[in-house]
Amino acid sequence: MPSATKERDLRTGHSLWADSPALGVEAKPLNSSVSVDIAVIGAGITGAFMAHALSSAATVLKEKFGRHPSILVLDRRAPLQGSTLASTAMLQWEIDLPLIELTKKIGPEKASRAYKRCFRALCDLTDLIESERIRCAFEDRSTLYLAGDLYGSRALATETEARRELGLPSQYLSAADLRDRYGIDRTGAILSIGSASANPGQLAAALLRRATANGATIHTPAEVLDVLTDPDGVSLRLDNDVIVRAKKVVFCTGYELPKMVSIPKADILSTWAIASDTTATIPDWLKTTMVWEESDPYLYFRSTPDGRIILGGEDEESEARHSIKRLLDTKAKTLKNKLYQLVPDIRLEPEYKWAGAFGNSTTGLPFIAPAEDMDNVWVVAGLGGNGITYSIIASQIITLAFAGTRDPDGNLYW
Repeated sequence: MPSATKERDLRTGHSLWADSPALGVEAKPLNSSVSVDIAVIGAGITGAFMAHALSSAATVLKEKFGRHPSILVLDRRAPLQGSTLASTAMLQWEIDLPLIELTKKIGPEKASRAYKRCFRALCDLTDLIESERIRCAFEDRSTLYLAGDLYGSRALATETEARRELGLPSQYLSAADLRDRYGIDRTGAILSIGSASANPGQLAAALLRRATANGATIHTPAEVLDVLTDPDGVSLRLDNDVIVRAKKVVFCTGYELPKMVSIPKADILSTWAIASDTTATIPDWLKTTMVWEESDPYLYFRSTPDGRIILGGEDEESEARHSIKRLLDTKAKTLKNKLYQLVPDIRLEPEYKWAGAFGNSTTGLPFIAPAEDMDNVWVVAGLGGNGITYSIIASQIITLAFAGTRDPDGNLYW
């Protein structure tokens, strides 16, 4: 049991990332109407990738807009204060729906492209962080995908072969391999390389700061109440009656959209997570490997460079359950017990526990597309567990679209 001191130090309903350094982003209110080339709605991780990509592509976009495009970022909260700080930041190229199952839903050609595009996105992120020297606790990680009650060892073996045929670095592990290498008792697993972990708050803040250095401006608090479109652009009415006129608008607010902007039906889930203090007992292999399982409810966990363990899961099909405070203790205890059962050598004292809601799709793929019946408006909803990976892809697809070029993978996401 945690000591009395630990109990007092426990941050209930408060994520680990909220206490991180280097989260500062310059933002100010917008008190007068303005006309810009591009408005990005949302100053979380998705809006950060979008603003950074658009502001970095000035040369490409200049031909389309006739000048260096003016870019404005709006958010009803302060920067980073939405779902970004609730992320556990397991940056994976593996999609929630296995490749062989995704193939059944959308066909082999599209499923192959979806998986390969996610893998490429993680490679692109690695290059971006290295080239721009972004400090966000970024580390290359392997992933260990465990057989569970939804997907057994034979299915994982088949999944491994399907991935390997696409050139995706995956290795099947038998029950004996898993016990010998990781001390985990499951019927099988897939070990993959090419994923990563990071501090999502620091990553988003760094991208927003670079976007402002490239000329973008960030205004908060600024809630969009009305969206009026025409062939020449978009008029946004804010909660203080200021009007923003933009040639192009992209909503990067997940499923928190104004009532007049819609996405295809998404299931809203509640999820829970905890983070230990820095004295956790961590097996050496967990310092380089993230773990998730094919079960319902599922468990996933990883370590951090400063010696913590983050774990989460226990999802429920409800958009409200995450807000019930008494469930935090129950879910945290369940997550901790499941981790101990799976890896008995681990020991940890929780320091943070939090909950949140996220959208999910039947394919595990995001929605990145023009808004229905709205000229010059795009919507990004990173549905599923690969939100940050999908944020990278969305920024690439929409930057090309605003430059007048179609991304060859764009049709995967609408």
